[in-house]
Amino acid sequence: MSQQRWSEACERNRDPILAVLRRHLHDRHAALEIGSGTGQHAEYFAAALPHLHWQASDHPDHLPGIAERLAAAALPNAPAPWPLQAVLSPQPGLAPLPDAVPAFDAVFSANTLHIMSWAHVQALFAGLPAVMADDALLCIYGPFNDHGDFSSDSNRQFDAWLKARDPAAGIRDVEAVDALAAAQGMRLIDDVAMPANNRLRVWRRGGR
Repeated sequence: MSQQRWSEACERNRDPILAVLRRHLHDRHAALEIGSGTGQHAEYFAAALPHLHWQASDHPDHLPGIAERLAAAALPNAPAPWPLQAVLSPQPGLAPLPDAVPAFDAVFSANTLHIMSWAHVQALFAGLPAVMADDALLCIYGPFNDHGDFSSDSNRQFDAWLKARDPAAGIRDVEAVDALAAAQGMRLIDDVAMPANNRLRVWRRGGR
């Protein structure tokens, strides 16, 4: 029996996301996707960006379905997914990391920050320097608030649904996320409005 999972949202948002990734990742070589979920984005983006080594990763429970999807796609630039997640102990960061961690020049994550606790969002950002090259880009897609204000009634309703399911979840403020990025030596270089009241925000680490 297939272990692949399916997300209709991934099918809807993949082309708008790809349009932004094409602009920013044309000169990149290796991308780490954090929270690959169903693996649909990994398969689609690796196929559309063949110059880019696309490393999927997620919680170990999700890896069989992702691995099955990528194996069926047989893309030379999309290897088997890694087990990787934001952890709070023994110290906040990303774990487990391979013994020899490649220096990725791009990191991508979609629809993750609002389903994690704020402590885990902080841990994710704390762990990024361990996997990012000096001039790497960080691309995060999803809903965001400005100064605590929702961008739409649908996002307000979505936030209420998230908190009813998990009080620690919720749509994050751009100011708070920017502060986490800045603490890790990253600055915002793009903020693109996306369909369905989402955004794709891009930060650059150090470098030029």
